[in-house]
Amino acid sequence: MIEPNSTDSSDIHRIEIDGKEIILVGTAHISQDSVDTVQRIIAEELPDTVCVELDHQRLQALRDKNRWESLNLIQVIKGGQAPFLLANLALAAFQKRMGLQTGVKPGAELSAAAEAAEQRGMRVELVDREIRTTLLRAWRKTGFWKRMHLVSTLIAGMFENQNLDEAELAKLRQSDTLSAMLDEMGTILPSIKTILVDERDLYMAYQIRNAPGPRIVAVVGAAHIPGILRLLPQEIQQQSIAEISTIPEKQGIAKAIPWIIHAVVVALFIAGFFFGDRQRFSEAALAWVLANGLLSALGAIIACGHPLTVITAFIAAPITSLNPTIGAGMVTGLVQAFVAAPSVKDMEQVSDDLANVRRWWSNRMTRVLLVFFFSSIGSAIGTVVAFGWLKNLL
Repeated sequence: MIEPNSTDSSDIHRIEIDGKEIILVGTAHISQDSVDTVQRIIAEELPDTVCVELDHQRLQALRDKNRWESLNLIQVIKGGQAPFLLANLALAAFQKRMGLQTGVKPGAELSAAAEAAEQRGMRVELVDREIRTTLLRAWRKTGFWKRMHLVSTLIAGMFENQNLDEAELAKLRQSDTLSAMLDEMGTILPSIKTILVDERDLYMAYQIRNAPGPRIVAVVGAAHIPGILRLLPQEIQQQSIAEISTIPEKQGIAKAIPWIIHAVVVALFIAGFFFGDRQRFSEAALAWVLANGLLSALGAIIACGHPLTVITAFIAAPITSLNPTIGAGMVTGLVQAFVAAPSVKDMEQVSDDLANVRRWWSNRMTRVLLVFFFSSIGSAIGTVVAFGWLKNLL
């Protein structure tokens, strides 16, 4: 049974279900009003358990001010985690800039909720799905063009300048406004909305309903309130939670495409060498090297890479574009990390530098990731261009 909201705030919902009293608190992640609200609710309600919309990684990130200092950037690149780290930084940069306008660190209300509960000896439950699982599910369950739309949205978010004050944040916490925004997102990118919002609503509703104790305060972003309110009365099966907690394997076609391109290009070169005009074969080989090398090097230049990194991009891209197991960005990123290694100061200032796009280029750590990204994009474009030339020359 769900009782009507018994408070005078549209951000707070009181629910009776299975003998438990659940107080849902909807927040904006960069709002001082939200910080004050969760602290007040926990102090007044004295719950047995406080649930927060975090996973262990995000809570650690909120609490550890020096987390960047211990980051091994070379291991991140070698482990193929650079795209994931870059996506995280792009999202963090967007929230950081909005947070500067209100003077509140993004996620401060979630950290405040956990801290207030711990100070009173209450149990803290981290009820959100792991961020890595969410991002990888969104990436792998989305088609190529939708992926490009997602990437362009992240990039645009890095440059967007949004002015928000507490009055506007209060409007954003209204569920009707948020529902309209999510409906629009669902029309444009339904698979992304399903994974970023709907699946997490299901995951958090299950965790909140099964949290220990008769009285529970749950602090979540206001965007999740409508979905959680709808799902809480339902009997959610553990199997459903297990399904949305797994990272899907790469689709067969996604695995095969790099190898197919590699095989076709190699076949074209072999055919050109043995059966074609040797002069045209030489022109085709030169076209492949120049298209891949020059565009990847241009990407490294755009990222303000070290001269040695730019040279490496030109040399490596024509080779790595024929090898599906390694990308140009991995090579250029490693070279940049070696020849222009981030200093301790760079690592200490990453959190502050995220708020200013220009400082992404001046900070040596983020510059390594920009080198990785732009040289990879350049090599990918170069492969497409060169492939078109090959068909005409061979």
